[in-house]
Amino acid sequence: MSTRNALLAACSALVIGCGGALAEGPNLGKAASPEEIASWDVSIGPDGVGLPSGSGTPRQGEQVYLAKCLSCHGEKGAGKPNDQLVGGQGSLEPGQAPFKTVGSFWPYATTVFDYVRRAMPLNEPKSLGDDEVYAVVAYILWLNGVIGENDTMDAQTLPAVRMANRDGFVRFSRGR
Repeated sequence: MSTRNALLAACSALVIGCGGALAEGPNLGKAASPEEIASWDVSIGPDGVGLPSGSGTPRQGEQVYLAKCLSCHGEKGAGKPNDQLVGGQGSLEPGQAPFKTVGSFWPYATTVFDYVRRAMPLNEPKSLGDDEVYAVVAYILWLNGVIGENDTMDAQTLPAVRMANRDGFVRFSRGR
């Protein structure tokens, strides 16, 4: 028997021998428990349904920002090395060069909360407590002139915040 034929025979035997195991699947991982799913199912939509308890003010948020956000987003959200968070108001008008920041582009304060809670800080996502997230979002909203310096953000007040670009998006219904 030639080497080529011997290799083909060996490969065929291997495939046939493994066929039963492959039919059952690779047997990797495990089914997620309801508790594991719940810990990751933390999305907050525009209506604010699912916002956790807690609260924060711009003053409290400044302290969180200085400790956790400054190195990536610069002094008072000015940017460098990462995205600028402040400014750009009015730049989404026709004929203007769009400058997308939290204050100019984001349509809902609740989705700012959702994003910060799930994704920030970049090197430690999901590490901020709910009070810290409310506070840093309040600080960013205040820097953008969206809320007042003494306003408190929580599950009731955050959905009521009117962002400058709220009407700039068309809501996509997914059959809910």
